[in-house]
Amino acid sequence: MESKLLELKNLIAEALKDKNIIVDDIIYYEEGTVNFLEIVLDKEEGIDLDTIVDATNIINPIVDEMDFIDDSFIMDVISKERGEN
Repeated sequence: MESKLLELKNLIAEALKDKNIIVDDIIYYEEGTVNFLEIVLDKEEGIDLDTIVDATNIINPIVDEMDFIDDSFIMDVISKERGEN
């Protein structure tokens, strides 16, 4: 699974490179009976909701095409939390 997530991370990072969006992390986990694919994005100046939506529209077909797992899952595309300075 780890190698598939790394491959997915690289594919997504390449697709988002022109938008200066960084793929910080990709996590696949189970919570109860539900599987989640969490994709954490970052950008130097921060990410707003419109950027998350645009990125999700780019990420969806990549995840669909890769078809990396047989089980159903919920995909969450989120921004990296910013700490206070």
